[in-house]
Amino acid sequence: MNSYHKKIVWITGASSGIGRALAIEFSKQGALLILSARNNEALIETRSLCSDHKNVKLLPLDLVNIETFETIKEEALALFGGLDVLINNGGISQRGLAKETSIAIDRQLFEINYFGTIALTKTVLPYFIENKKGQIAVTSSVVGKFGSPLRTAYAASKHALHGFYDSLRAEVFDYNIGVTIICPGPINTAISENALTASGEKQNKKDEAIASGMNPEVLAKKYIKALKKNKREAWIGKKEVFAIYVKRFFPGLFARIIRNVKVT
Repeated sequence: MNSYHKKIVWITGASSGIGRALAIEFSKQGALLILSARNNEALIETRSLCSDHKNVKLLPLDLVNIETFETIKEEALALFGGLDVLINNGGISQRGLAKETSIAIDRQLFEINYFGTIALTKTVLPYFIENKKGQIAVTSSVVGKFGSPLRTAYAASKHALHGFYDSLRAEVFDYNIGVTIICPGPINTAISENALTASGEKQNKKDEAIASGMNPEVLAKKYIKALKKNKREAWIGKKEVFAIYVKRFFPGLFARIIRNVKVT
């Protein structure tokens, strides 16, 4: 897709961080936006930062409440009369040792990061198939390519997204539906402050790696550039993305590095 001018783009997790930056950038490019997240007040703030307020619609959504998705999809399709692009960007991170983290917390991360995300995709998919066109993106992470301490369930949920969306891409190719997985490195957002600790509470502090990470506005431009090229997968970040190559070509070296690297 060469241009998103007048294209209808639905973004989840649009209340802050990467989702907000994507909304602002898509708005600059003339897209018709549907913004979703749990926090409606934060969505209102995101809309206020967009270039063309009248072409930004708000549709609150909680990724845990899968049973509401069919109704919400119909509402989304009615807002501008269709849908061209679904950006699955909602999610939550983790900062806790596996030995101290209950299965309940692991399940919570999977419900949001994996099950909620694929459920929304599967809800929208019949519309794209019927129209024989569409574009689906999902925000994964470099941790979807390799594991990292304090993020066992988070990394697992992101790895699971790769399995699903890689398989989906092959299934929908003949319907002219593109599927792109975006793998950001550390991005300077509130992701680490909102990350779940072993007790299930928010960490409420920013990691050093996140604080020195890429600006979300820079990421948004690169994210959309990857979508325009219909890339299957894009790794976006600073030096952290090289860890993907290190793991692939020098797995022993990577194993030693990841045991000792500072991850908070």
